[in-house]
Amino acid sequence: MKVKVKTEQQQRETEAPVKKKIKIGTYLILAAAFLVFHFLLKLHLLELPAKQQDLLQKFALAGFFAALILTAAKTGELMLGRRARSKSDRYNLIRVIRLLSILLILVVSISFLFTNWYTAAVSLGLISLILGFALQTPITSFIGWINILLRRPYRVGDRIQIDTFKGDVVEINYLDTTLWEFGGDYLTNDVPSGRLIRFPNSLVLEAAVYNYSWRQFPFIWNEIPLHVAYESDLDYVARVVREVAAKELGEKMEERIQRFKELVKQSPVDELDIKEYPFVSLRTHANTWVEVLLTYLVEPRKAAAIRTRLIRNIVTELLKEPDKVMFPKSNAR
Repeated sequence: MKVKVKTEQQQRETEAPVKKKIKIGTYLILAAAFLVFHFLLKLHLLELPAKQQDLLQKFALAGFFAALILTAAKTGELMLGRRARSKSDRYNLIRVIRLLSILLILVVSISFLFTNWYTAAVSLGLISLILGFALQTPITSFIGWINILLRRPYRVGDRIQIDTFKGDVVEINYLDTTLWEFGGDYLTNDVPSGRLIRFPNSLVLEAAVYNYSWRQFPFIWNEIPLHVAYESDLDYVARVVREVAAKELGEKMEERIQRFKELVKQSPVDELDIKEYPFVSLRTHANTWVEVLLTYLVEPRKAAAIRTRLIRNIVTELLKEPDKVMFPKSNAR
């Protein structure tokens, strides 16, 4: 199954440049057609009224330059696809190029179709004023998109939480962001729910953003609580839990801890008491047992799978010594 998904992804990545090249060729043909049409009108080969002929000439020139702008935009997208450092950077740059191309086409169209710039500017000013009142929310969302580009609270591919929404960012448009939800109303684990969440970009300006995919430290702290009876050998339990976790997590855990210590040293925050992880602590529970807490670092998307393996392996190992490890249920007997 994984091989099939990978093959489909590679196929899409291979087809994308081909589609862009086809669009570039189409725009060039369209530009040539507009230019030919303009010269046919200029040579008076078509018998049309003077005003209509003048308007069509301007329309042909505007269409010619618009097609050239679209050609340049698609060429820029094609070059970015080869040279961009990451998918998120390429995605954002392509969005900016498309926005600039649309603005340029509007400017070119207005400059050719309106001979009186002052009248056009006044008309556009009034229209903008009216639309500004009518479209306050979309405008705020567009400002939110600019904020996302400049400050980068999240990128495409990041796992985030904003307001009550949690998910992986799959698309950032000019007005809204789309998440692939994890967890949700019907799941207790942090696995994809299959639902898409779309929220306006204006929410970035109003709510806190929790990013689980910070590039410098893409890990989160996780805890697993285990309950044992007071009569258990607590030193033995703590040692077994720590050993099983260290074996399961491997040497990468130590590398992550060292990375975390380096980040703390570089920050203005006073040096924290960073224990050697995986760390095991004990505390009394409200009921008649002791809670054993295992704390460790994990990648957000692998948290559920690693937690399952740790619980299975730790419980299996503890059950081998029933005289030293007594669980609340067996203790009640």
